[in-house]
Amino acid sequence: MVAFLATLASQSVWTGLLVANLKTSPAIPWSVAVMAVLLWTMWRYAGGAWWPSSTRQSRARYRRANPVSRDLFLRAMLAGLLSLAALIALWLVLGHLVHLPGNPAANYAGYSLLTIIAVIGMASLVGAVTEEVGLRGYMLTRLQRSVGGWLAVAIVALAISPGHGATQGFAVVTLAWYLLSDLLLGALSLLTRSILPSIAVHAVGLLAFFSLVWPTDSLRHPAPLGSQGLEFWIEVVAFGILAVAGLAALQSLAARAPKGGA
Repeated sequence: MVAFLATLASQSVWTGLLVANLKTSPAIPWSVAVMAVLLWTMWRYAGGAWWPSSTRQSRARYRRANPVSRDLFLRAMLAGLLSLAALIALWLVLGHLVHLPGNPAANYAGYSLLTIIAVIGMASLVGAVTEEVGLRGYMLTRLQRSVGGWLAVAIVALAISPGHGATQGFAVVTLAWYLLSDLLLGALSLLTRSILPSIAVHAVGLLAFFSLVWPTDSLRHPAPLGSQGLEFWIEVVAFGILAVAGLAALQSLAARAPKGGA
């Protein structure tokens, strides 16, 4: 619970900084620089830096930012990005079938290109780093020691569901999609014993949604199955191919994952 609340608090700080920045001096993205320092400070402290020295080892262990071999990291990235692409395709497919609430397209009118790029980049990093440290780092590591790896992954994914619902809406389809996403990120952290691959995949996913997916959600209109155009069926085929490829890559990653430990 503490890890979950700390994650929400970190993201709330970023939101507050961003709102203040855009209201006072939108041409200069100073909130990005401030948040970069705060994010680095949070990362270092969560990993065992500074006082109190008595908790340094436990903080480093719970952050779960263990080094990953090059081969394992590349396999994790392949599995993660293929699965992420499948989830994006699934989101696009669902947009033709049902209304997906939450995340209205941001209005970038009046902001400089520098501000837009800097804000989207930092938003992706803040979301990825804080959630992975808090959820797939601290929470997953603690639970894994008590209930085992895969059950811990499932519990963490379910625990964050109310948070997704509060910002994205409590539609069953939306919550199910986010559950799959959290299971994927949890699997990457579990199989590699590190949050480094899941941070990278998570950041790429947020960047894609902030810049490409959510801004185009309004272009997809729900309709009864069978009345969709060619675009829908292309996305269905893409989802099927990417899902199979992603599952195969995850299976390959699991076969080479280190055994035992947290």
